[in-house]
Amino acid sequence: MFEIKSKDGLGRTGILKTGHGTVRTPALMPVIHPGKQTIDVKGPGAEIVITNAYIIYRNPELREKALSDGVHRLIDFDGPIMTDSGSFQLSEYGDIEVENPEIIRFQDEIGTDIGTSLDIPTPPGVSHRRALEEVEVTLERARESIEYRERMMLNAVVQGSTHPDLRRYCASRLAELPVELHPIGAVVPLMESYRYRELVDAVLSSVSELPPSRPRHLMGAGHPMLFALAVSMGCDLFDSAAYILYAEDDRLLSTEGTYKLENLQEMPCSCSVCTDYTPSELMGMDREERRNLIAEHNLHVSFAEIRKVRQAIHDGNLMELVEERCRAHPRLLEGYRRMSEYLDLIEKFEPRSKRSAFFYTGPESLGRVEVHRHLKRVKEHLGERLALVAPSRRPYSSSLPARIGGFSSLRPQSGGPWRVVVVDLPFGIIPLELDQVYPLAQSDAPGIMDLDGEEFLRGLVRDLMDGDAIVDDALCSELGIELPYKYMGEVETTVDDLDRVRMVADYQFGMGAGELLFTDDVRIERSRNTGKIRHIYAGDELICTMRASDGLLVLGAEGAVRLHQGTDYPACRVAVNEESEPFARKGKSVFAKFIIDCDNNIRANDEVLIVNADDELLATGKALLCAEEMMDLNHGQAVKTRKGGF
Repeated sequence: MFEIKSKDGLGRTGILKTGHGTVRTPALMPVIHPGKQTIDVKGPGAEIVITNAYIIYRNPELREKALSDGVHRLIDFDGPIMTDSGSFQLSEYGDIEVENPEIIRFQDEIGTDIGTSLDIPTPPGVSHRRALEEVEVTLERARESIEYRERMMLNAVVQGSTHPDLRRYCASRLAELPVELHPIGAVVPLMESYRYRELVDAVLSSVSELPPSRPRHLMGAGHPMLFALAVSMGCDLFDSAAYILYAEDDRLLSTEGTYKLENLQEMPCSCSVCTDYTPSELMGMDREERRNLIAEHNLHVSFAEIRKVRQAIHDGNLMELVEERCRAHPRLLEGYRRMSEYLDLIEKFEPRSKRSAFFYTGPESLGRVEVHRHLKRVKEHLGERLALVAPSRRPYSSSLPARIGGFSSLRPQSGGPWRVVVVDLPFGIIPLELDQVYPLAQSDAPGIMDLDGEEFLRGLVRDLMDGDAIVDDALCSELGIELPYKYMGEVETTVDDLDRVRMVADYQFGMGAGELLFTDDVRIERSRNTGKIRHIYAGDELICTMRASDGLLVLGAEGAVRLHQGTDYPACRVAVNEESEPFARKGKSVFAKFIIDCDNNIRANDEVLIVNADDELLATGKALLCAEEMMDLNHGQAVKTRKGGF
């Protein structure tokens, strides 16, 4: 069973429940070599490990002990254990001495928690024909494995080499099977050769077709500098023997790369190994003792990074961490840039509002889904006759002069009124009516603009100048734009409260929601402390509250009724079954397994209407999952109900 707890883009924290305990994801599974392991991995943070069932199967002594005592006693680990089937040996040596049904039954018999079918690990760069043939074998073995497993959870591995269409095909077929997890296989050669751009294609092509209710396991990914990027692509589990293999070669892992012990003057972190020993002291030890201490450091660094990634997802700043980590190597940065080709996929899972601000850390930030989403939505709401102005202090509407003069245009322009739009990084175009809304208000960028940012803004301004637009002289100067005509009038920058709440509603719920919710006779109240809009009423009935944390609207009872009556099913709706209906009416949270339908445009943290199968309004609430997750998951909360009783 898998349950999502928090989200940031495709990254998510979750709970994976197994027969031997619960695993918090994302999680790293250290590889345990059966019969040889001497290093404690549980102390540094391992909640789950992986070992090789084929090695156990081929060794008579290990096999007998595993069958009699179980794999947990064999490797002395009482938590969840995943086993590999021999695919690694198949990729290394080209042949193994076991059939798929045999190794599936064996994994079940030795008590593994999560077993793996004997997939074909097709290496990168092979022909499309060969890759397809081997994908078909992998699929057939995955189907076959279902017949032979009895108790254990089952991995079904996505293959397809470096052909994205085959990755999608394989993943889509595996998604139809009753299995629990999906490793993404045969990617180690890409990681070893720093081909991260192709890794991104392989992973995201696979993830695009995999059910969000099943954890995804990036096989062989064990270097901590890669975890943040991999999690941002939707990976939940990692396995690797890197901690011990690198230690054998006197190499120390870090989130910035790898250090060779002989080149160190100072130890690289603050773990007990790095604080208790100097490089020269380690070099003077016997080989086994030195290896074990370096392995201990490598485990410490790896699990510290996993914890940091989980916290970043909770805080909503995973992508800032990804941008930081990917600057450790040019090829990593190339891989991160490649992710901008998958924005439509990522957008479906990106929460509408998050705890943390958006920080512009370089031109890669312009390729993030938040910018993509904002520009797509805001252009629907701009209308005509735009006055484009240079940024001032945030919030812009309270720091700009009441009237601004000094504008130029591409064509002669006459009097107003004009909609004032601030042009600024990172979101490009910000109507004053939206300048207090997340993420526009909760963002920051350096005052000195880089060349990519300047070109980004220049392109947006040029696009807007195709319509009726005037540009203030300060902005023209900053972006190096020369326009032939001067506009001699002044522009009013004061934003009417009713115009503001209507545009926020359109931006949040869709075009037309503003006038639907807020008629001309509404009463708008401001906070005594902040002076910002706080409540909107129809008489004494609360329509909406404007949330101070992100400037978005929370529906009151009257607002929910108006939105429900004025929109067609399934807009803004989550429909629940009969079993859940009375609980929703009482204000109880909605669990994913009770949802029968929802608006495909719902994203995590959206305000939603909870209805029954007949579209009767039951309650309002905040979505905790996106639409695709709501319809796929069978465990955990999907909507936090705010108000029932309708």
